[in-house]
Amino acid sequence: MGFLQILEIIVPATLVYAAPLILTALGGVFSERSGVVNIGLEGLMVVGAFSSIIFNLFFADTFGALTPWLGLLVGMAIGGLFSLIHAVATITFRADQTVSGVAINMLALGATLFVVKLIYGKAQTDKITEPFYKGDIPLLSDIPIIGDIFFKDVYYTSILALALAVVAWFVLFKMPFGLRLRAVGEHPMAADTMGIKVYRMRYIGVFISGLFGGLGGAVYASTIALDFSHATITGQGFIALAALVFGKWHPFGAMGAALFFGFAQSLSIIGSLLPLFQDIPNVYMLIAPYVLTILALTGFIGRADAPKALGTPYLKGKR
Repeated sequence: MGFLQILEIIVPATLVYAAPLILTALGGVFSERSGVVNIGLEGLMVVGAFSSIIFNLFFADTFGALTPWLGLLVGMAIGGLFSLIHAVATITFRADQTVSGVAINMLALGATLFVVKLIYGKAQTDKITEPFYKGDIPLLSDIPIIGDIFFKDVYYTSILALALAVVAWFVLFKMPFGLRLRAVGEHPMAADTMGIKVYRMRYIGVFISGLFGGLGGAVYASTIALDFSHATITGQGFIALAALVFGKWHPFGAMGAALFFGFAQSLSIIGSLLPLFQDIPNVYMLIAPYVLTILALTGFIGRADAPKALGTPYLKGKR
């Protein structure tokens, strides 16, 4: 097997598993750049996956091939609304942000499984009939070599995730909104004296994290899982959180880390096709992403500089 053939296997598989991580990690960037720790990314992915699957199952006959795209919008909307629980608790009532995030994770899983059992009488939905399908990206797939590796037989959602990483970078570092958001995460009192509404910016940051987290869960459910159960989202939110820290709270850094973790997740599927991994038992491939997550964090978390006001509730007028 030639090197280009190996890349044609690795890159599309990596993009499939990395796309939900990229999207969710980008949401974490917006929240934590505003100064609010968001451990609840896992829960946001759960509600996004749940709502997109339920929408798909109920409306596939109505919207046809458009259903999965509308499901992404539904997952985003529900994720954004659900994140407001975390925002109210941590910003308005100044609750402990880590505890609130853990509560969000538990509430999301419990509530969604309760609704699934009410609807289907079991802890798992049916398989969706209108998932996303792989295809070639027009024009880009015709580029020699690069087109074969990156733009042939891929999900459109994978390219969407990469494009949104660029958009997130532009918004955070090239627009006044991004400057204000980063200011309230670094020195909220100084930002307040400059007329920036700290509470509003933090609410927006958490809400955007909900939109991205819900979108990440919806993409995972509509491309990989194809149904919803207690095992649909199993640690992907925490891996996205690790990508956020590993990427030093920067959109491109988070994207790069998510691609790394996505590759690790894809090994359990494509490992048997690659010469270097053929003889490794599949169980080791399954645990690889979590082991690499731990190793990455233990090696780099001490070197990553978080926003200075991250995790600190802001009380107007108090130093």
